[in-house]
Amino acid sequence: MNAREIAILTAQDIQRVLPMSECIDAVEDAFRAHGEGRVIPPIAVGLHTGTGGFHIKAGSLDRANRYFAAKINGNFPQNPEKSGLPTIQGVIVLCDATNGTPLAVMDSGEITALRTAAATAIAAKYLARPESDTVAICGCGTQARYQLAGLAHVARLRSVFAFDQNQEHASRLAKVVESDLKLSVTPVTDLRAAILKSDICVTCTPSHQPLVDADDVQPGTFVAAVGADNSSKQELTPELMAKAKVVCDVLEQCMVMGDLHHALDAGVMNQSQVFAELGEVVAGRKPGRQSQEEIIIFDSTGMALQDVAAAALAFEKARELGVGTALRIAA
Repeated sequence: MNAREIAILTAQDIQRVLPMSECIDAVEDAFRAHGEGRVIPPIAVGLHTGTGGFHIKAGSLDRANRYFAAKINGNFPQNPEKSGLPTIQGVIVLCDATNGTPLAVMDSGEITALRTAAATAIAAKYLARPESDTVAICGCGTQARYQLAGLAHVARLRSVFAFDQNQEHASRLAKVVESDLKLSVTPVTDLRAAILKSDICVTCTPSHQPLVDADDVQPGTFVAAVGADNSSKQELTPELMAKAKVVCDVLEQCMVMGDLHHALDAGVMNQSQVFAELGEVVAGRKPGRQSQEEIIIFDSTGMALQDVAAAALAFEKARELGVGTALRIAA
């Protein structure tokens, strides 16, 4: 039997090889493939524990080669305060989908942060007003920095309003973003006022109660709801969902774990009222923004194909640049 090696990629390795711009391109290609029906439908499984939960997402995608990836993520929102650990921890296993050979094991936190922000950026590209330059971001943890970095690649951002229930988090984000992205960031305590002054609103919190209501959003706003990645989480009221044009990443997922799930349960929406999946918009099968006045919500629960696209690109770049550690797994 020939010796086989698997690549081990740390978060630092991924940061070295996977810039946001290239991740956006790869994830956009994945959404297009999904919208054109050229992929096996991805899957997601969740398991909740007393203080957090785990989810497994898996999918297959063709790039230069055919890849399969499965991600196991733990999501424990109290980690930073209680133990100094990240909220999200886990691994992605990347395999050759033509013969099953394991290719790489990599940190999932960095991939998840990058691909989640990439999806928001892609949605904003098609669904936000072209002149959008002001963002209200609700939730100022690690994901917020990535969200703003992604948006900066598709919009000419001028200013950011940063809201968090912990004001120190908002102030910390402001310092980092002003230094790294050269954006003007204003920490705020009135979320509604900030959203009403913004073209784009991103919610990226672990909230279990809605934070944004129908009266908080003016006509023409693009809202990316990122935080509701299990059935108990919620960031937007059902009334706001019903008022808006709703675009999902994966409709079946959003019906059971996104903000759409709560609108369906409340009886203010039904499945037929969802306008599109993002892949359909990217593929040109459904239009994006059709007027300056419509409120558009992107319900982002995290599609496994985003993980496959980002992980495969990271593996390809790492192999090309000689980054990572090789581990022999078979004689």
